[in-house]
Amino acid sequence: MAHTAHLNTPRWGGELRATTLLAAPLALANLLQMATYIVDVVFIARLGEEQLAASGLAVGVFGLVLWAMTALTGAVAPLIAEALGARSPSFRPVRRATRMAFWLAVMSGLVGMGLCLLLDPMMRISDQQPTIIALANSYNVVIIFSLVPMLLAAVLRNYVSALGWPIVATAITAFGIPVNALANYAFIFGNLGAPELGLVGAAVATIITALVTLAAYVAVVLLNPALARFHIFYRFWKPDWARLRQIVRIGTPIALTVTAEAGVFSAAAFLMGRFGAAALAGHIVALQIAALAFQVPFGVGQAATIRVGYFFGARDPVGVARAGWVALALGAGFMTVTASLMIFVPEPLLMIFVDPTEPENATLVGFALQFLVLAAAFQLVDGVQAVAAGALRGLQDTRVPMWIAIFSYWVPGFGAAVFFGFFTPLGERGVWVGLATGLSCAAVLLIWRWGRRETLGLTRRHS
Repeated sequence: MAHTAHLNTPRWGGELRATTLLAAPLALANLLQMATYIVDVVFIARLGEEQLAASGLAVGVFGLVLWAMTALTGAVAPLIAEALGARSPSFRPVRRATRMAFWLAVMSGLVGMGLCLLLDPMMRISDQQPTIIALANSYNVVIIFSLVPMLLAAVLRNYVSALGWPIVATAITAFGIPVNALANYAFIFGNLGAPELGLVGAAVATIITALVTLAAYVAVVLLNPALARFHIFYRFWKPDWARLRQIVRIGTPIALTVTAEAGVFSAAAFLMGRFGAAALAGHIVALQIAALAFQVPFGVGQAATIRVGYFFGARDPVGVARAGWVALALGAGFMTVTASLMIFVPEPLLMIFVDPTEPENATLVGFALQFLVLAAAFQLVDGVQAVAAGALRGLQDTRVPMWIAIFSYWVPGFGAAVFFGFFTPLGERGVWVGLATGLSCAAVLLIWRWGRRETLGLTRRHS
């Protein structure tokens, strides 16, 4: 049976414009967030190799926990979008969903702090140097206190974005970069009257940046009439257990999906390390460039969740379809451009992280150039799978996509990385072939599920 468009369903051009206006500031905020991490690395690197290595181990665990918990609480975005699309006369659905996301941010943040403390036994089991273990622990026990404010700020980022104000997230993230740089300058080296704390000072700077960012979001939400009208801080203590369970039900598979994807890339680094330090360094540089490019389709995927969720709430299957397909085309189009850059002009991209003209970087650059050609091959599928997953989240469909991701990354993906890396002449390049295989499998299966969303009953609201 053919569906007819609602009167307020945008045409294809209108949907493209709406998605682009939503995705652009979200993607820029993602890129600026990466810039914040780069600022930390620049300051910590001045302390020495041991401090940089120690912070890298701590951030590896902390970042994974933060990413997973952010994905868990991020399930509030499709719920807000659904409530807005349903045009409920009451502000209560939006307010209660956001309030319970705050509660979940605090609860999951406290659990996450405990998980981060597993860093010490993990370092001892993997036989790290005692000096590195001591430095990493001193950094880790401080930085974990930034986790809860970071998660609360992430909830507010989802709130302002779902309400059509993603530029707020971009502006606040941009504001956080100089705050972070100034705090690092003060507390690492003892400038501006602050104590000289060394590596611990970098963790203090992260806490300060997280608190300032959270305060900025709260101020904007209270002062902007369009954001303040839902009164999300009203009766903050009152629970809505059904809404909390709904966020957990939708968000847990997203968090597990994120963990599975991050895990396979971490495992790939361990595989690459078996080919030597230069191959591993080249792998890390090429992966950083790919991760930088990925922030744009990741932002498009976030926009797809909101746009699809809005039409899902409005019971408008035509709008759902247009929002999803437009986002997929936008993500694929951008990744086609970045793939072309990686193939035809890779040197300027490498210069973001290393100097290709330095003789001591010659071997590293040689490996990185090889890997960038392979990275170009999986740019398109990586963008597509990220946007397709985002579109399905707009339909609150997260459990099956989770299993698709876990299967794709770890069975054909990791399996191919081991096979092509160690049992064929491809060697270190085979690891990247495996990564591309896993991402391709995920993209194909997620696109298939999106294409059959109506047959599978994914567009039917249950409330």
